[in-house]
Amino acid sequence: QVQLVESGGGLAQPGGSLILACAASGSISSIYAMNWYRQAPGKQRELVAGIITGGRINYADSVKGRFTVSRNYAANTVYLQMNSLKPEDTAVYFCNVGVVTPPSRNVDNYWGQGTQVTVSS
Repeated sequence: QVQLVESGGGLAQPGGSLILACAASGSISSIYAMNWYRQAPGKQRELVAGIITGGRINYADSVKGRFTVSRNYAANTVYLQMNSLKPEDTAVYFCNVGVVTPPSRNVDNYWGQGTQVTVSS
């Protein structure tokens, strides 16, 4: 039983900024990773950024240098700072958390409802 609550989506102008936040709550033993995905109309859902326990961070090539992902471990919250936004960033952004409950090695994935980000002048 894990719930993810996303916030921060909305409308931004090209070159503008938005901050997304995702807070996880519920029965959590250990969070292996917290990620942001996005899906634009007619396109596949893609990984935007992720942060793994221990600090390893991954970014999609399309957002490197513009987006920054961070995690508050105590609050089970992940953030996505989006700068220099482009119209191509327009999509529904989904929070994803991977939870591990030992002794199982399986990673259970949970998804947020999604928050709309629209970049337009």
